[in-house]
Amino acid sequence: MSNPGTSTGPPAVSPRAQLFATIGALLALALASIDVSVVGAAMPRIADDLNGLGLYAWVGVSYAVAAAVVVPIAGKLGDMFGRKPVLLVGLAGFLVASWLCGAAQTMPQLVGFRGLAGLFGGVLMANIFTLLADIYTPERRTQMQGVFFGVAGLSMVIGPPVGGLITDSWSWRWVFYVNVPIGLLAILAVVVGVPFVRSGASWRDIDFGGVLALVAGVVPILIGLTLTGDGRPWTSPEVLALLIGGAIMLVVFFLVETRVAANPIVPFPLFRIPQFAIMAVVAFFSAFAMMGVTFFVPLQYQGVMGVSATHSGTLLIPMTLGLMLMGPIAGKALTAMSRYRILGVIAMLAITGGLLLLSTVGPETGQGVPITAMVLIGVGIGIAFPMATSVVQSAVPMSQVGVGTSQVQFWRMIAGPVALAVLGSILTAQIGVAAQGDVLGGGGVSPAQLADAMSDLFLASAIATAIGLVATFFLKEIPLRDMSAMSKKPAQKAPTNRTAKA
Repeated sequence: MSNPGTSTGPPAVSPRAQLFATIGALLALALASIDVSVVGAAMPRIADDLNGLGLYAWVGVSYAVAAAVVVPIAGKLGDMFGRKPVLLVGLAGFLVASWLCGAAQTMPQLVGFRGLAGLFGGVLMANIFTLLADIYTPERRTQMQGVFFGVAGLSMVIGPPVGGLITDSWSWRWVFYVNVPIGLLAILAVVVGVPFVRSGASWRDIDFGGVLALVAGVVPILIGLTLTGDGRPWTSPEVLALLIGGAIMLVVFFLVETRVAANPIVPFPLFRIPQFAIMAVVAFFSAFAMMGVTFFVPLQYQGVMGVSATHSGTLLIPMTLGLMLMGPIAGKALTAMSRYRILGVIAMLAITGGLLLLSTVGPETGQGVPITAMVLIGVGIGIAFPMATSVVQSAVPMSQVGVGTSQVQFWRMIAGPVALAVLGSILTAQIGVAAQGDVLGGGGVSPAQLADAMSDLFLASAIATAIGLVATFFLKEIPLRDMSAMSKKPAQKAPTNRTAKA
């Protein structure tokens, strides 16, 4: 059975509609990307006003878990019903959730509303990059993906100061309310510019069993990993129950998708496509490295090198600049080089090398070493992110571009909780749970002790990222321009469970 819904290549788009669609997608990306960093800057004031310090971390956890679990679901719905209605639902829901967050009166309310915002934020992230495949030629699509990833990187830099400025000038509630006018502009641009593709799918075609099994599997695992990152032992009963229960439900999800579902959310035959499988590995480990650096490098700067909190935040800028500047360049290089595997090797080698440099930082190390490391990591991520998306979009059938793209995004998003859990456990094992609160105060851990712990942490991160490096050596290049031919004829039929069993 072929995939219901849109089954042909992208329709012709006028330059005017393309411009409006791009503006809408950029605004949606800015909303979804900057939201987390903006809110993070306001969280101390929020926790104080709502008397909810005990739930401080769960405001972020609820958003991240909800966004990660909905990404593959939203990508499938975009393939079935078209990108335009799914994006509009995501934007409208995100605006409502943002307003509710701003109006929250208690911390539990805010945690719940942030989870709702995460659901619709995941809907946006699953379809924004897929939209580029609908409205641009393959050459321009790859270049625009580099630009879009640059915008996402820029949001990492401007988010905290913007969030702090809004909180100090108005109120923390306006950190959420400000999303509304921006979101309304995005909705208008999507309505005007994004082409509507008539779909033959109906709600009966949705894989509800797969949805339930996926949620029941991913959510407990991500929460369990979050608990380990907060200092709970991996062997604690609550962590084991969550991890084992989630793993069992993921087995159920696999059985539902391969034996029951007529139109599975995740068509597992896609993992038989070498380019798809390898780029999923690259996406995961490049995001793993990015999350580890973003979260733990400020601790290294402050606790090991004695840099102030304000200055330590600015020292993340070299990584972000590398990501922003390299994204568009990588997009052009991917379409200009027939043997673009070397780009993947360079990207993962740069990330791994940067992490190894960070593992050498000690109390007497100058700032040149970590800054060089951050530049290397930013350059590597700036290549790896658009490359993974572009290669997957060219490797999968046109009828499953949304599924393929959302899977890349899914592996990036779950890399965050995994990185924090694994690397946080290494830090805890080295300095102890009780001492973590004193790493900056001088009463618990010396800079030399923390340096040893951070060295092990970044060394482990480099070893993990090296798995992505090895994977790039097995990438077989396919012409990224093949999709231009596919867009002129009906797409291939989607892999089905029946073909998987053959």
